[in-house]
Amino acid sequence: MRLLMLLIGLLTSTYVFAAEPFGRASIEDAEGIVPGQQVHVVVDLFAPEFFTSPPQFPLFDVPNALVTLSTDRAQNLVQTIDGVQYSGIRRSYAVVPEKAGSFQLPVVEIDLGYSSNGSPVKGMVKVTLPSFEVGASSHQSATPFAARGLAMTQAFDRDPASLNVGDALVRTVVVFAEDTQAMLMPPVAFGTTAGVARYEKPPVLADGVEQRGIGRSVETGSTRTQTVVYTVSSAGRFRLQAISYPWFDVDGHALSAAALPATDVVVAPAAVTERIHPELQGDVTAPASRTWRGWYVVLLLCAIDLAVAAFAWWRLPAIRTWATRVRERRRNSPRRRLGRLRTIIRVGDDLAVYRGLQDWSRNLGYRTASEWMEAQACPRLSAQVAILERRLFRSRDMQLDRAALASAITLPTADGRPPKRALPDLNPTAEDPLLRPL
Repeated sequence: MRLLMLLIGLLTSTYVFAAEPFGRASIEDAEGIVPGQQVHVVVDLFAPEFFTSPPQFPLFDVPNALVTLSTDRAQNLVQTIDGVQYSGIRRSYAVVPEKAGSFQLPVVEIDLGYSSNGSPVKGMVKVTLPSFEVGASSHQSATPFAARGLAMTQAFDRDPASLNVGDALVRTVVVFAEDTQAMLMPPVAFGTTAGVARYEKPPVLADGVEQRGIGRSVETGSTRTQTVVYTVSSAGRFRLQAISYPWFDVDGHALSAAALPATDVVVAPAAVTERIHPELQGDVTAPASRTWRGWYVVLLLCAIDLAVAAFAWWRLPAIRTWATRVRERRRNSPRRRLGRLRTIIRVGDDLAVYRGLQDWSRNLGYRTASEWMEAQACPRLSAQVAILERRLFRSRDMQLDRAALASAITLPTADGRPPKRALPDLNPTAEDPLLRPL
């Protein structure tokens, strides 16, 4: 009888305990990793039914390595386990080791929201990230930079062989590489040329750049763009040095180098333009009366300058007051106040966001944020403010969409001012949840 009851309990336990979310992690191409190579740590997160809020993948620190969260769009997954259908989300970390050795990755805690029997539930999943080994390569340079499909191109804004003295030659070099990040790409060494002045502009870094490769296929990678301006002050022939850009090819597992050939710059003398000399008509000596008339004009202009300076000194306090008012008016303009409010929404905590909305409402003439929100008649704005108040005064079971809240707030129109009331409210604190008695 006891055995029968135990079997019945085991059979019914699958219906008693609800399915729980889980996660797993793996490393792509874990063999033959070298220093400077970007290691992709893929994390799959699963939840029963569907997600009600996006998982929050945290960053972590690893000694002697750079860790970033991939900016690629998350992939959606579906998997059925023991008759239960799970929804999944895949994200990846990019770990770049700086030297050879063993790298132990930590356990990450990922907060998420999912549906359980039709009700939203908050949860947390712990995922153990795998470790990996980085081997030293005798063919790799001292400064590790590993990538795939690196290519380097250059362009000039004009023909380098047809310059004149005083002209500027602009040279743009673009380095494109796959499976790396732009901030890891080392600078291009241009070298020096005697008689040629060089000015380098700040580099431009970009990730997620699409470029057509061999066979018209589109490859996605990162670029480092460097621009140099050359000037020459004397005529002659000058040679810009060839450029060599060393890098480690992950596919070929060997040290390689991209190269640009040397460029000859030919500078001709500046073109001489024919000058037209003015001719004096009549007597070259001006009459004495005309000379004294010029001195009178100079003295009159000096007197006017002194009078203006004395008036400005006398009215200096008033001018300073006027300038202060102009600065304050410009600083408190609706457009700048809206910019400061959106900044608070993006980076501030919930209480700071709510206070920012209250200040914005009062500056527009409303008593509370709720009254301003009702006047806007914007469902998206109302929904986000309701979530904010729920997080402040009830529970933090819902996630605030800061981007949606910031975009829903717009500049007031001329006819959007609140109507003036004859009498103030008898209980002004009732509308403000922060001022309600506990």
